[in-house]
Amino acid sequence: MSDTMITQQVHKFEEPLKIDLEELLGRFQRMDSVRYEDFSSVWRELNFDEIFFGIKTMAEQNEFSRMALNISTAYFLPPYSFQIRVGGLYMLYALYHTQRSYPTQRIRLALKDWGDVQVFTQDALSSQHYDVLYILHQLLSAKAFLFTAMPIPLTYSRDQKVVNTNTEVPTEQSARPQELVTTEMCEEISNIHQHYKQLKTFVLAKHPDADLNLVPNLVPKLLNAVEDFSTWQNDQRAAAAGDEQSDSCKDEPSTSSTINQQMESSKRADLLASIKARSYGQVAEVSKARRHRQGELCTDTRAGEYEDQGPQRDRTHVNFLRRKRRQLNSLKSRTLRRLQHTGGVPGDSLSTTKLWKLSQSEQEAAAPPRNARRFRY
Repeated sequence: MSDTMITQQVHKFEEPLKIDLEELLGRFQRMDSVRYEDFSSVWRELNFDEIFFGIKTMAEQNEFSRMALNISTAYFLPPYSFQIRVGGLYMLYALYHTQRSYPTQRIRLALKDWGDVQVFTQDALSSQHYDVLYILHQLLSAKAFLFTAMPIPLTYSRDQKVVNTNTEVPTEQSARPQELVTTEMCEEISNIHQHYKQLKTFVLAKHPDADLNLVPNLVPKLLNAVEDFSTWQNDQRAAAAGDEQSDSCKDEPSTSSTINQQMESSKRADLLASIKARSYGQVAEVSKARRHRQGELCTDTRAGEYEDQGPQRDRTHVNFLRRKRRQLNSLKSRTLRRLQHTGGVPGDSLSTTKLWKLSQSEQEAAAPPRNARRFRY
């Protein structure tokens, strides 16, 4: 259940609760006393703490407690008599300590009313009504008062906008000026203006120098203003209809626009074909580092073959580079071989010395080196 529904349901008991509280105060007033002992006897006689029984949910209990405290606060403030205000204070004390709300609801007291409470305290002190001072001190020490700007929570109710789900039926525009400026109202304003002119004539007869041409005739001005508003409203409606028509024309493309799009697509295709032909007819200039690989003119047919081969051609090229890399000797072997040719290094320096084999037979030394073939996967 929402908070609004709970508030509406609980506030149905506001009038009966007021009747019960006034009955309690009436009995206390007939006792002609301001002692808390007499008030407590009336409270127990009426079993007044049972007003909090029978409420099922805690949300309703909290709302009912707030309502009871707000109603009782009104009897604690002016313009009631001193005895009624004392009874209102005792009633606040009793309701605050017997409520079953969680958290405990506090007594709202506006800051503008605190001055009246202080005057009430001074009156009770000067009359030596110490019961009143004690109860008020107990409420203040228990922090029962909630000092606020307003006695009750202030909210602003706003009208909810009704959304028109039926988009086919257009909503009517506002016609409040036309409804307001009626014929009867214009006649009434005209009569008032005539009376105003008579009064001016009477004043000018006594005071010829006075300037009383302050208010012109309002009826023609009102009618002109309403007519201008109606004309502006019709112009706005016509402009909105024109915008809708233009939007509908944009949503439905014409045949001529379709033909233009096709022509633009064909022009773009021809341009791409010419660029491709020019690129195949030229040979790219080779850099100095790759002079051993001369450029080669590639036709569109061969380009299509290479494009069709795709990944297979790439793998073949990679394998060729790997084999060529394996055939190249290291920098050390090429340097030793060059020095051997020039005579700077003896020929046996190219043979590998096997440190683990200190001696070898003449047959092994005379045997030609065996070409070790690497296993290929």
